[in-house]
Amino acid sequence: MNLDNLDILAFGAHADDVEIGMGGTIAKFVSIGKKIGICDLTRAELSSNGTVEIRKEESLKAADILGVSVRETLNLPDRGLYYNQEYIKTIAEMIRKYKPGLVFAPYMEDRHPDHGHCARLVEEAVFSAGIRKYETGGKFAPHKVKSLHFYMINGFHKPDFLIDISSFMDKKAAALKSYQSQFEKSPGSFDTPLVNGYIETVAARESLFGKQAGVRYAEGFKVNKPLMVNMDIFGGEL
Repeated sequence: MNLDNLDILAFGAHADDVEIGMGGTIAKFVSIGKKIGICDLTRAELSSNGTVEIRKEESLKAADILGVSVRETLNLPDRGLYYNQEYIKTIAEMIRKYKPGLVFAPYMEDRHPDHGHCARLVEEAVFSAGIRKYETGGKFAPHKVKSLHFYMINGFHKPDFLIDISSFMDKKAAALKSYQSQFEKSPGSFDTPLVNGYIETVAARESLFGKQAGVRYAEGFKVNKPLMVNMDIFGGEL
């Protein structure tokens, strides 16, 4: 499979971010032949539960369930995703490498600071990746992304658009359940919001989004510029 022209490249600060925010959307678009990649900025080395090695295994299992074409980890510092030109260059090089049509990142308003920092870094990188004279130190040519959209992780915000995932909620839940170290309470686990019914909370949010659109489940997204709609205005699939 040719992976240098992905349809979507979704960035997250940590493995499981993308699945929480848009796992159903990924599964849906994969089902119609779209090529999708996930890029985790950090190894989540400061997670309260699990280890880097366990998180890696879980992330690959989740990626397999969703059917993504590629998953990469950039090894940027967990809880250190501050504005940094080298980080922006690293992310921009990833965009140039895979030449995605669309890029997704976490929405900036989130209780976890890393998610907002990830969004800002990706937004900078998307712009810089398309500049001909911008040097990343890598070997790939400049690439302009068509659109940048933002998915929600911990927040419940008014979405700018919704994607019906009613037929793919089961896959999303299965992908999230791959992260046993994060979402299942065990005798040795540290007590965090994630091990206290978090997957059920995510499902409830997608149910509420779905009700807004008259479907069972939907994922909500934010945009940084007006979303162009053509025939979809008549109710067709996005």
